[in-house]
Amino acid sequence: MSNRPWIVDDALWAVIEPLLPKWPERSPGPRPVDDRRCLQGILFVLYTGITWQQLPLELGFGSGQTCWRRLGRWHEAGVFEKLHRILLADLNAAGQIDWSGACVDAPCEGEKGGEATGPSPVDRGKTGSKHHLICDGRGTPFAVITTAANVNDVTQMLALVDGIPPVAGRMGRPRARHDALLGDKGYDSNPNRRELRKRRILPVICRKGSPNIEGLGKLRYVVEQTFALLHQFKRLAIRWDRRLDLHDALVSLACGLICWRRL
Repeated sequence: MSNRPWIVDDALWAVIEPLLPKWPERSPGPRPVDDRRCLQGILFVLYTGITWQQLPLELGFGSGQTCWRRLGRWHEAGVFEKLHRILLADLNAAGQIDWSGACVDAPCEGEKGGEATGPSPVDRGKTGSKHHLICDGRGTPFAVITTAANVNDVTQMLALVDGIPPVAGRMGRPRARHDALLGDKGYDSNPNRRELRKRRILPVICRKGSPNIEGLGKLRYVVEQTFALLHQFKRLAIRWDRRLDLHDALVSLACGLICWRRL
């Protein structure tokens, strides 16, 4: 990774630029800050974890308020979700997606406050939120859901499975289902197993009170490694954004960047 990972190179910009909504040719007020520079300001905040107000003007990325507003505008236009889907298709075309199995997990994270927060099951004196993640056998992130820290993992399993976007890149219809789903005892649920089988997905989930499935730990290490990649973006390791939509926008952008690195 570059010493300045927030700098958008020409190759990445060529993918992102067509997705950005166009500015009206005749709009009142001063000329808006260049989109590429604003994106680099957003990435600077995402990588370093600073507040929007702390974004240094001397970097030339515009003010933190400008980047914050641009983030919301692009999120409303679905830019980061489209980017993630495009890069997943590129990975699929390159044969770098493992469709044989998907992994789910949901470690807790710190949080300042806002939507989708609740008492932490570890320390009920503090509110918090956590990410629920599903990735393939190679650690490629497909979907992330942010909930309060006290939301049971098992309640989000089917939402994660159904949240996988259709992935193109190969001949035939886009694919959105893995052959199997791996999870620890926190996902033990017979109704969910039935729902997975209806979707033609084999549930490989440990049962409470029974020994762990042999070899599952090595396979689940992949999803823990993906969480480590996701939380290398310091703005996501501790959730400071009170607005859930903007936090989710940064999560989608981070997932896209992880896919971009794999290409």
